[in-house]
Amino acid sequence: MSKKLIVTHELEEKLRNQIVELVPEWDVIISKNPLDWENELQEGEIIAGWKKQIVQQCIHNPSNLKWLQSWSAGVNSFPLNEMEQKEILVTTANGVHAYPISETIFALLLGLTRKISDYVRNQQTKTWNHSNIKGEIHEKTIGILGVGAIGKETAKIAKAFGMNVIGFRQSGKPEEYVDHMYKIDQLNEILPTCDFVVITLPLTNETSRLMGAEQFNLMKPSSLLINIGRGEIVVEDELIEALQQGKIAGAGLDVFEKEPLSPESPLWDLDNVIITPHTSGSTEYYNQRVIEDIFIPNLKSYLKGEQPSVNLLDYKKGY
Repeated sequence: MSKKLIVTHELEEKLRNQIVELVPEWDVIISKNPLDWENELQEGEIIAGWKKQIVQQCIHNPSNLKWLQSWSAGVNSFPLNEMEQKEILVTTANGVHAYPISETIFALLLGLTRKISDYVRNQQTKTWNHSNIKGEIHEKTIGILGVGAIGKETAKIAKAFGMNVIGFRQSGKPEEYVDHMYKIDQLNEILPTCDFVVITLPLTNETSRLMGAEQFNLMKPSSLLINIGRGEIVVEDELIEALQQGKIAGAGLDVFEKEPLSPESPLWDLDNVIITPHTSGSTEYYNQRVIEDIFIPNLKSYLKGEQPSVNLLDYKKGY
C-alpha cells in the first residue's frame, strides 16, 4: 500500500506539482473539501493543514500520522500533550506572516497616531473636523514583545522611522535593528519608557494574561498597545478599563480572548480602538510561502529520513 500525503487546502497547480514531483510513489490528496479527505485521515502519514477532524481520527485513535504541517503560526489550540505522547512531528507556519503582520502593525500605529479612524468616521457623516491630530511615531520608543520573524521585521521597519527599538524575548539574545533587548521577566521595569507596545508573542503558559491592569498602570497615558499575537495574552476586561479611564491612549487589536468578538464588547464603541478581525496575517502569498518556504524544504528532509528542521515545534516551549 502506498504512503499517503494529505493537504487540506486548495493549492494552485504550480504548488501542487512541486509536492507531487517529490513523492511520485505516494497517494497525494490536495483539497479543501472535507469529503475528499476526511475518510483518509487515519492513513495519512503526512498531513498539511489542521482540521478538527484530525483530533478524533488521528490523535484520539490509532493512525499513521507522523508529521503535521500547521497552516498557522500558533498551535495553542492543538492537543499538544497527546501529540507529544504519540511523537508526532509538528511544523508551524511561523515566518509566513512577517510581511503582512508588520504592515498591519504600522497601519494600526499610523491609523491611531494620525487619527485615520476618526477621519473615516468623519467622512461617513461629511464632517470637516481637525480631531485634534498631533501624534507622530518618528523617533519614539517602541517595545516589541516577542522578537521572532514578525518582531524582527517590525523592528526593521521601526528603524526607518528613526525609532528607539526595545525588544523582549525569553533568551534576551540580541537582534539586529533592536537597540536594547530584555527578557520577558523585565517587562514591568521597561514598560514606562515605551511609547508603543506591540505584542507578537505566541500564547504559552508563560505569556497567558501577561498584560493586565498592573502593566497598563505602568505605561504612559500617551502610549498605544498593538496586539497581533493572541487575545489571551491580554486581560481584556482590564484593557477595556485602561482605555476607558485614559490609562493608555489607544489600542490596535487583531486578536481577542474570544473570537469572533462579541457584539456586546465595549471595545467596538471606543473611539481610541481600531479592530481588525484576526486578519493581520492574511496575504496573497500565504499558500506559496507555506509550501515553498516551509513544507517543501521539510518534505525533502523527511524523505531522506531526517527530521523537518524549518519551524519544528518544541513541545516543551509550546512553539
